Amino acid sequence: MKIATWNVNSLRVRLDHVLAWIESAEPDILALQETKLTDENFPVEAFETAGYHAVFSGQPTYNGVALISRQPAEEVVMDIDTLDDPQRRVLAASYGELRVMNLYVPNGQSVESDKYQYKLEWLAALQAQLANEADRYEHHVILGDFNIAPDDRDVHDPAAWEGDVPCTAAEREAFSRILALGFSDAFRQFEQPEKAFSWWDYRAAAFRRNMGLRIDLILASEGLSRDCTECRIDVEPRRWERPSDHTPVIADFSGL
Repeated sequence: MKIATWNVNSLRVRLDHVLAWIESAEPDILALQETKLTDENFPVEAFETAGYHAVFSGQPTYNGVALISRQPAEEVVMDIDTLDDPQRRVLAASYGELRVMNLYVPNGQSVESDKYQYKLEWLAALQAQLANEADRYEHHVILGDFNIAPDDRDVHDPAAWEGDVPCTAAEREAFSRILALGFSDAFRQFEQPEKAFSWWDYRAAAFRRNMGLRIDLILASEGLSRDCTECRIDVEPRRWERPSDHTPVIADFSGL
């Protein structure tokens, strides 16, 4: 099974990109973030024509998440249980024995801002929910835009980013606590090229200069990580006209 994640930074703008990519990449499940669409404007028919089902949770202008899949979703959840949060950042669903949770983690803006505290509280609530679900789902994938660079390998210039969002010690510790629940960073299960990133700023020719961050992640539960055969970043869509500032990350799993 091929599972992918992509922050599209407006599905209205990037729908043709997504349709072209799924035609060539043929994922079984694609998690989208920053769709920036209300539910009534979600392009369901376009995905149905491409052979996919869609579940989504959106709002205008900001945020928004969706799961595009070959088979219909079941047991759909759109919130973290303990958070009373209007922002559409979470979408979980089951596909047979597989549980998938799609996340658009808050950015946090800066360590001095209220948004940074909101991010840390959000991550703590997520960790608590995952801990409660640990015995429920053996095959569990958590993926999306985490807005956290797990370690210095995931940052083009660690010294320049030290102490700044998304590279602070508190964010990385929160991420480590999620991994400690029994998840593995699928990308790091394999030998990878140096300076492999999934996001580049639009400014300062950052993509051309490969001044990026790896913040789009796929985490697999212990039982599932053993069946992961590959995890890679597809840089090509970042080269397209009017691209998202993120690019897809894909993991392949046998036995599903």
